[in-house]
Amino acid sequence: MADQKRFTSSRKLDHLRICAEKDVESGDAGFGDIRFVHNALPECDMGTIDLSTRFLDRPFSSPLFISAMTGGHPGTKDVNVRLARAAERFGIGMGVGSQRAALENPNLADTFTVVRDEAPHAFLVANLGAVQLRDHGIEWAERAVEMIKADAIAIHLNFLQEAIQPEGDHNAIGCLAAIQELCAEIKTPVIVKETGCGISAMTARQCWGAGVRAIDVAGWGGTSWAAVESVRADESRNAKDKSLKSLGEDFSAWGIPTVVSLAEVLSSGSPVIASGGVRSGMDIAKGIAIGADLCGMALPLLKPALVSDEALVRWIEAVHRELTVTMFLSGSAKIADLRKARLYIMGRTRQMIEKDHPVRIRR
Repeated sequence: MADQKRFTSSRKLDHLRICAEKDVESGDAGFGDIRFVHNALPECDMGTIDLSTRFLDRPFSSPLFISAMTGGHPGTKDVNVRLARAAERFGIGMGVGSQRAALENPNLADTFTVVRDEAPHAFLVANLGAVQLRDHGIEWAERAVEMIKADAIAIHLNFLQEAIQPEGDHNAIGCLAAIQELCAEIKTPVIVKETGCGISAMTARQCWGAGVRAIDVAGWGGTSWAAVESVRADESRNAKDKSLKSLGEDFSAWGIPTVVSLAEVLSSGSPVIASGGVRSGMDIAKGIAIGADLCGMALPLLKPALVSDEALVRWIEAVHRELTVTMFLSGSAKIADLRKARLYIMGRTRQMIEKDHPVRIRR
């Protein structure tokens, strides 16, 4: 058991390093197929554009959400400190990485608790895998929430990653029932999130039926955990692990593009977080205009967070500036107006959304 605890923790540092240093992005999230209809007479003042919004009955200064990234190894603590400071400074939400390592080894809890220390007023989301929830029950979820005094808990679905990891759990039976039980018993809002493969309308309906309060689509088109595990396999000294390198490469193209997944999930309910390949303020505007409540970023924020607080602040300010300009040029003085802005949906994204059963985008 001690070896397993150490392995879980070291894997967290591997993931952080690989995401920061290697090319692990794969696919097309679909934002390039979305264009705003330009408003040549916007009739609003760009200097007073209001980015504020609400999610799960809480106010946010902008729809940018800091998606789950890290924690669980001493080497990840500084990144979480900087991300949390940014969340507090900008009045935005933040999710932490999987808390499994700290639940296995309480000595690692400070890599997560520091987030609440640095962001006493921010909306924070705890994080636990569906497999760990099934195997350890509601107690682990409650401990994860308590660890960071979380405002919500995300149960993440990462079965592609599990399938490729040499140490992965390949049994998904019972996870939906575990989520349903959690939703019935815990007072904290439950969010279900994917980890790069997207969520279909059918899966979304199952989640809403289980009682989840929100869904994070985390679609294909951004960081590929199949690609990350492929790099880990290639770096391994174990010949059996190395054989998984090509498997990861093959499945880096697996998943539902973020925009398509967003449309599918919105056809079944809301609120929804759009994440997966969100790379700019304009992407955030597109996600909100399609119907998302928040838009999550991870990798674009990780790289400046590894440098300094100042670098991270500059990046977020640039994202907000681009979001503001996009809203101005679409005639949207506030987020509610942006939800009504006209869009063109083109190319493969349009084909996928309309194929077989047209999905109605929330407008």
